[in-house]
Amino acid sequence: MSSAALPPTIARTLERFRAMDRETRMQALLSQAKKLEPLPERLAALDREAFTVPECQTRVDLFPEMQPDGTLHVWADVNVRQSPTVAAVLSITFAAVNDQPPEVALALPEDFVRQLMDSIGLGTREAGLTAMVRRIQRHAAHAIAQRDATDGVTPPTTSA
Repeated sequence: MSSAALPPTIARTLERFRAMDRETRMQALLSQAKKLEPLPERLAALDREAFTVPECQTRVDLFPEMQPDGTLHVWADVNVRQSPTVAAVLSITFAAVNDQPPEVALALPEDFVRQLMDSIGLGTREAGLTAMVRRIQRHAAHAIAQRDATDGVTPPTTSA
């Protein structure tokens, strides 16, 4: 899918990453990882089972919240020091989808993680990183269904 279909923040980030050499790209990922918002205390006490992304090699818990204005905000709990690449991908993704309508998360292209990770030699991480993005998209689809149900619209059935 072309970058025109990407949210503008992600398109700009991918363009920036494509222009970097491998070493610069790795440094940029580390810098991006540090931008991941810390998990709020109110979420830290929740039972993690429903929020864990089991496909990821690294322990990652994703906590979606629908905001009163109808936007989605996703929080992550991941050890940034142990897993800077995971934290960077989440930070980049959250910059585009957080505090936006959930449809923005659903608009991420199927090859989003591959586009981001291209040429940095982390293909073994791609499956787990893609699973995180898919989890965010499932949360967004659920949020839309709930929103539509409260508006009197029957949500579509899904087979997920």
